[in-house]
Amino acid sequence: MTMTDVQTRWVRLCALSELEDDEGLRIATVPPVSVYRSEDELFCIDDTCTHEDFSLAEGWVENCVVECTLHMAKLDLRSGRSLCPPAVNAVKVHEIKAEGDDVLVNLPVAYTLPEED
Repeated sequence: MTMTDVQTRWVRLCALSELEDDEGLRIATVPPVSVYRSEDELFCIDDTCTHEDFSLAEGWVENCVVECTLHMAKLDLRSGRSLCPPAVNAVKVHEIKAEGDDVLVNLPVAYTLPEED
């Protein structure tokens, strides 16, 4: 199965009003994801830094880039691409949209939602 064959579904993860500019909101899916509002855009990425097991939602956000507070790796929220070491691998990026005050993310069906635990 290729990445384009992965089955996904749109799910509501939070309210738009819960998102602060340039701050991450960790969502307890499995695996966890984080949601951001930066530069008037919404982003959703897998929440774990690709360098070491640490939440990216705790990081600093500026100009659509999140900086992991553990070892200062920087990841582009648009593409997931690593911008500097120690992270060298990209983080997964998920399609996201707002409908009214609802933030919806297109997640793989393999991701468990908090209420499904």
